[in-house]
This record gives sequence, structure tokens and C-alpha cells, in this order.
Amino acid sequence: MNKVNNGIKACPPCERPYERCMEYGPEALSDAELLAVILRSGTTGCDVRMLAEKVLVSLGGDISGICHATYRELTSIGGIGSVKAIQILCMAQIAKRIWKEGRKRSEGPLCVGEAAAYYMQDLRYMETEHVYALMLDTKLRRVDEYHASIGSVNASAVPVREIIRAALRCDAVHVILIHNHPSGDPTPSVCDREVTVRLKGACELAGLRLFDSIIIGDGSYFSFREERQLF
Repeated sequence: MNKVNNGIKACPPCERPYERCMEYGPEALSDAELLAVILRSGTTGCDVRMLAEKVLVSLGGDISGICHATYRELTSIGGIGSVKAIQILCMAQIAKRIWKEGRKRSEGPLCVGEAAAYYMQDLRYMETEHVYALMLDTKLRRVDEYHASIGSVNASAVPVREIIRAALRCDAVHVILIHNHPSGDPTPSVCDREVTVRLKGACELAGLRLFDSIIIGDGSYFSFREERQLF
């Protein structure tokens, strides 16, 4: 452990992540330096900055890779044990929740882009399909959400009956169906189109309106409403 401490302490203060943060603020730190502050220590022969850079490279080369990472992937990186892996996973989850909470506070009518952004940080990194139903009132304001199902890497069951029940239970008027494509490509499949048509019909029978069906990709989305395919 002494070798590790000597490694980082041997650097001038202006090059140490903690000292740089105190002097210039966290915005002045690189991605590796920010991660180094979270990790706190390195390992024998690899100081904390080197370890942080190693993690970033292993996860694709930039900080966004942390949001894709799993516990198993992180602990397979030399120098990352259970504690450091959990620190990284929790940091990523905090970032996702901050992003989502910032979009949750709007009290005005919800537009398609806002609905997609609300789920983007959660769903774009998922390795399996997740289906959500977002419930809206008469003025298109959020009322509730329903996590309808979790599927495989390329498919998920959409429980239409349960979605309708959830919408009626919270007195919603409009429903937005949202799910992700783990491949990162939001282009709708034949199954996506069939489910959208089926849910739209069920909503109409129940006195509801399917406002949109949105597919989340990696940093992009497909909206049936925006593409004028919600008939």
C-alpha cells in the first residue's frame, strides 16, 4: 500500500485530483480525475489516476461507459474489487436519477421529446428490454408510471390488460408506451408495430387514448406520433 501512496504523492500538488478539485473545482477535472476521486486509492504499482484511466479504457474509452457497466464487468478489471465496483455503480445510478428527476418536475404539458428524455438515461444502457407505461391527465401532465415488464435482449412481453388497469386505477386519460432496444437502434420491429396497434385499440375500448409509443435507443428515440404512424 505504501507504494501506491508514494506513487500519487510523488506527483506535484497541481497534478493530484483532490488538490486540483479543491483549487479549481470539479469542473476542471478530466473524466479520469473525477473517477480517481471516487475510487480514492489505487493498487500496488498502479496509482489511482492510472487505475481510473484503466477503468475508462476497459469500458469503452469515455465516462459514459460507466452507465453501461455491470458488477461483473467492473470486478474483472484488475484493481477493481467489490467496494470500488459498487462505488462506480452507485455513482452511475446517482447520475441517472439526477437526470430523470430534473425532467420529472415539469408541471406543464408533456411533449414527446420530454417523455423520451425522461427515460433515456435509464433505458439507453439496459441490456434487456424494459416496458413502461407513462400515464397522463387531460392536460398531458404526468400522473403515474407503470413498469409493465422486463424481457430479453431482443424482445419483451407487453401486458396490455395490466397497462389498461394501471391507467384506470390512477384516473389517467392518456397513455404513452415506452420501451428500449438494447441494440441501440430504435427502429420499430414488426412486433413493436403490432403491439402499438393492439394497445391503441385496447385504450380506445377503455375510454383512454394512446398518446404515443416511443422506442429508446442509445442516445436516440423513435416516436410513432412524431413519425405520423399512430393511426
